[in-house]
Amino acid sequence: MKRKTFDMLLSAGGVVVVVVLIVAGALLTWGSNFIGSQVTSQLSAQKIYFPPATAFAHAKAGTEITPSMKPYLLQYAGQQMTTGAQAEAYANHFIAVHLSEMPYGGVYATASAAALADPKNASTAALVNTIFKGTTLRGLLLSTYAFWQMGQIAGDAALASFILAGIMLLLVVFGLLHYRRAPEVAEL
Repeated sequence: MKRKTFDMLLSAGGVVVVVVLIVAGALLTWGSNFIGSQVTSQLSAQKIYFPPATAFAHAKAGTEITPSMKPYLLQYAGQQMTTGAQAEAYANHFIAVHLSEMPYGGVYATASAAALADPKNASTAALVNTIFKGTTLRGLLLSTYAFWQMGQIAGDAALASFILAGIMLLLVVFGLLHYRRAPEVAEL
């Protein structure tokens, strides 16, 4: 095979790879932006706010703000929840803490079993309802966090695609320059 033919084949293949990487980067960017805007708009609509900074000043066990929450929630004090990172912090370090302090450890299945064993006990039924709402909200917020994280990964993958497309384009240019300089009779 002639060297010029080989150079042209590799350069043409490189152009195809560049196009594929650019399309992939564009789709990943779109996906990242879509997920980010959906997470922000859906969380904003719920109007969930973190406790104000003053609430963290007197954190103690058994109150709304416990000392274990401060490292995770203080950075968001008073803010409205709009990101997946905030949703994860609120779910795992606010709701989960309060659920764990409830009877039955805030575990819905355990509380529900107790309510079924004593169906006339109104306080247990109310507790089951509260635990159900808390675990449901926590689960929804953690799902939001998961989708937000997928959006972050898509954004990083888009950046990597664009960088690789640039590198490949540079290699294509070098291949075409080599094609122009290669003698007509050169063989591989």
